[in-house]
Amino acid sequence: MKCPFCGYKEDKVVDSRAVQSELAIRRRRECIKCRKRFTTYEYIENAPLMVIKRDGRRQAFDRKKILSGIIKACEKRPISIEKMEEVVTLVERSIQKKPVREVPSSRIGELIMEKLKGLDDVAYVRFASVYRQFKDVSQFMVELKDILGKEKVKQP
Repeated sequence: MKCPFCGYKEDKVVDSRAVQSELAIRRRRECIKCRKRFTTYEYIENAPLMVIKRDGRRQAFDRKKILSGIIKACEKRPISIEKMEEVVTLVERSIQKKPVREVPSSRIGELIMEKLKGLDDVAYVRFASVYRQFKDVSQFMVELKDILGKEKVKQP
């Protein structure tokens, strides 16, 4: 850090503390050469996560949209809002682990379905029917048969 008074390039940190709801760190520094003190602020740089829609448009990632879709799929099911929020958090973390800042909406949909499948079969089928845009009952039945086939395998 360059001293704003004398231009010397070495200093020591005298005090550090979080500010603005821990979105930044305030540091009091002292120049090694001229002994004057100055303050710096460090902010976490958040590159926005963008979602690539089916039609090629891009929009900012919005966890509220995901939660809204999950709430609709879980309507009248014995699933707490905490569990639904947990699904959203798991999906968001999975996406943010990747170094790319753009993610196809199809990837988000697949992650949501993967989490819902383990949580509740009815919620999964509801979400899948909207996400995969089932055109007729036969597509719906294929998904149900897949679930029912796995249920039989689980039973002894």
